[in-house]
Amino acid sequence: MRGRGLRQWPPDPLPPVHRMPALPALPDLSALPLPAATAVAPIARALEGLDPASLWWLSGYAAGLARGGLAAAAATPQAEALALPRLTVLYGSQTGNAKRAAEGLVAAAEAAGFATRLVRADAYPARELKDERLLWVVISTQGEGEPPEDSLGFVEFLLGRRAPKLPELKYAVLGLGDTSYPLFCATGRQIDARLAELGAQRLQPLGEADVDIDAVATPWRARAVESLKALAAELAPTAPAAHSAAVIPLRPAIAAALHSREQPYAAELIEQVRLTGRCSQRDVRHLEFSLAGSGLHYAPGDALGVWAPNPNALVEAVLELTRLDGDAALALDGVERPLRVWLAEHRELTRLAKPLLVALGAVSKHRELQSLLDPAEAASLSALLSSHQLIDVLREWPGDWTAEAFVRALRPMAPRLYSIASSPLAYADEVHLTVDVVGAEDDDPLRLGLASHHLAQLEPGARARVFIEENPRFRLPADPARDLIMLGAGTGIAPYRAFVQQRVAEGASGRHWLLFGARTLRDDFLYQTEWQEHLRRGELQHIDLAFSRDAKPRVYVQQRLREQAARLFEWLDGGAHLYVCGSLALGRDVHQTLLDLFTQRLGSAEAAAESLQQLQQSGRYARDVY
Repeated sequence: MRGRGLRQWPPDPLPPVHRMPALPALPDLSALPLPAATAVAPIARALEGLDPASLWWLSGYAAGLARGGLAAAAATPQAEALALPRLTVLYGSQTGNAKRAAEGLVAAAEAAGFATRLVRADAYPARELKDERLLWVVISTQGEGEPPEDSLGFVEFLLGRRAPKLPELKYAVLGLGDTSYPLFCATGRQIDARLAELGAQRLQPLGEADVDIDAVATPWRARAVESLKALAAELAPTAPAAHSAAVIPLRPAIAAALHSREQPYAAELIEQVRLTGRCSQRDVRHLEFSLAGSGLHYAPGDALGVWAPNPNALVEAVLELTRLDGDAALALDGVERPLRVWLAEHRELTRLAKPLLVALGAVSKHRELQSLLDPAEAASLSALLSSHQLIDVLREWPGDWTAEAFVRALRPMAPRLYSIASSPLAYADEVHLTVDVVGAEDDDPLRLGLASHHLAQLEPGARARVFIEENPRFRLPADPARDLIMLGAGTGIAPYRAFVQQRVAEGASGRHWLLFGARTLRDDFLYQTEWQEHLRRGELQHIDLAFSRDAKPRVYVQQRLREQAARLFEWLDGGAHLYVCGSLALGRDVHQTLLDLFTQRLGSAEAAAESLQQLQQSGRYARDVY
């Protein structure tokens, strides 16, 4: 790879920095008496875990109260207060789905009159758990039954020996998962069982949502709110209200963005370049899209969501195999569309899921398929789901489908997320992606990756429907003097391109160390010329490479980390931030390597695990694995 066609970075000149107008001067407050410590302490406790926007909003609210605005605030309550302690809604999310579900729960609870707070799991002070009275947990499960990155510390604390007894807590858990994996909703099940084991009272049964989240989350949310109402009615004669007059949400009202996941922006493709060489087994593309006029903003570490339609050839092949009429109208849940439109734009045709196999087993009566659905064959079923696509099973096990049964058995269409590979300071009004075209090496043109295939077919001037998916747990340090250790493989290099561009544009003084793994040096070293230029300019201090197919025995990037253990600890001791980006398997292997290295240094596995947990909780060890 020689970076063919990529524009020189950084562009010249950089965009000007726009400064906010100066705020009006505050009045002299020195003459006012300081509040007593006994008054400040409960306020400090109440504010723990709130985000900056909430704190800014509260500052204005408090100022209004100081001017005598309490009566006015009480005169127009948003909802009548109900006699319950504050409800904490805690979420753990890998791709944003659990966060959205949690926000829906908060909105429903506040609309019903309950005081709430919304807290991400890694921002939740564990010491508060013993004092909680009402808790809803919304958490996803990824990979082989693992919690999301932002929940590792909370889950470890809850399952560990330090977790307190919780006889006063009432709770409910909504788990999100994917039935294609054998450990479906494993994290949600663990938390639900553990809270009960610690003495907490379950308000309603565990909710387990598959990829069609709303099918479970919506009725679960309604039941959860009803359980709160019933509890409030039970406690009304004796329990104090959460506050005296009105329920005021702790998040300021924010105008809806012009473009979002539900209303994507049609971004124009500026340029597309193949990054991998002609002899590579991978087809990796660099794509540049214009965001001019979209109102979309992102930070390095965020992802770009892409909505893609199923290709016409695949839709027609599926219709032929199912012997269904694509022009026939089909009404589902009050929405009517031609079957061909349902399949092209609203259902997954490339990802295989267990519900489809269950439905196929019912309509095909093939013994081989039905035996795979036996719980004793979970490993074989998992292997089938990971190796086959829809087109494969329709060919192998034809069935007698109705249009409604077939569409209901399919997953709803979902967007694909790609780590953003550009800095907004380096490329104003643009967003860049690094995309591995799934299925490019497959002989069957109908076996493909939905969004990657769609993006690879675009020509400059064409448009893709996109949105920004924030990733607050994978951010650059606020201190520009902090060093960065960036470890990734394959397209996991994408956010590091953005990181270094951003830090160079900001003039950050911290050092940068890249550890990168791929198959071959000649064909798979992504953005090779850019990294060489960063090295030449002194913007990249160290680079360690592992090309697995160029060495015997094969060498992987985590082995480079072992070889550089002395430098690793020197940088970490100096306050460096460590990032890992790539596959789930890479994340597990690197984490185990770190545990081994920390164990050798500290003398015990327990101390090693605790040190890594502290790094994660402090934001100095961040992973973006998928």
